[in-house]
Amino acid sequence: MVALALAFSISALVLAILARHPGIAPHDRANERSLHEGVVPRAGGWAVLGGWAVAALVAGPLPGMSESSFGAVLVAIAGLFAISLVDDYRGVGAAWRFAVHVACAILVATMLSRDGGEGLAWVAATSFVLVAATNCYNFMDGSDGLAGAMAVSGFASLAAGAALAGAPHATLLALALAALPFLARNFPPARIFLGDAGSAPVGFLAGAAGVAGAAAGTWPAWFPVLVFLPFLADASVTLAKRALAGERVWEAHRSHYYQRLVRAGFGHRGTLAVYGALMVGCGATAVACAAWRTEAGPLALAAWVAIVALVFGGIDYHWRQRG
Repeated sequence: MVALALAFSISALVLAILARHPGIAPHDRANERSLHEGVVPRAGGWAVLGGWAVAALVAGPLPGMSESSFGAVLVAIAGLFAISLVDDYRGVGAAWRFAVHVACAILVATMLSRDGGEGLAWVAATSFVLVAATNCYNFMDGSDGLAGAMAVSGFASLAAGAALAGAPHATLLALALAALPFLARNFPPARIFLGDAGSAPVGFLAGAAGVAGAAAGTWPAWFPVLVFLPFLADASVTLAKRALAGERVWEAHRSHYYQRLVRAGFGHRGTLAVYGALMVGCGATAVACAAWRTEAGPLALAAWVAIVALVFGGIDYHWRQRG
């Protein structure tokens, strides 16, 4: 309870300070690739990660992690926050950002392998998952409310899954609570954004928690995939389509499904309603399967993949109708 109270109150305090002194934060200015108007601070991640970090010192490691592995996660989060903060203020080349992402992923994957005794192939695969999760979350932080809603829904669902398995879950729940004050200020119309210094570390934490929990048997491998499916599906399908079209996948763009939904007339509130329903539905289904019928998880994942595909098909249809 102390950890949860710290997570929420410190996050809210940092946001209040940023609201009174907006000049200290980097700002996102509207351009041809953005979905907003005006100038909005990009420092919501300071609040979310600040509240969570203090709470984690009280609550302890993530499920399936030893103290040393969790220490590596904290070091990786600090590295990701630092490079992303510089990027928020003045910009950093994609190659430098990617190099830091890979280094942090290899560090954590190596430490996790020592917990479970996995080999080099497992370290390589885990590193890939961590880098993908980091960038996936960053790609999806572009519309009001999405990143905050996914953090609250996703980490609360992971916490529920850990609790059902009898594993420590306060650190996961602390991250969901730290994201709540941010979500309130990021709700359309957004008064603050997560920023790269928030989205990259949060994505990394989602990947690290998911992999560590699966390796330790806290939950099946399908569980974190289903919990974060709305973000994973949008980012993955969009990236694949851009790669097949020969586009430069590392450059900023406005072709994500959530971006097209906003631009097709649904707006930020309508887009949040659609994606929020998917987040809650996927998370609730994952927790329900973990609680009552674990063997039904793969089928539930397949069903939600089909539902998300139908949603994406509807977005494509409306986009073509819009011309």
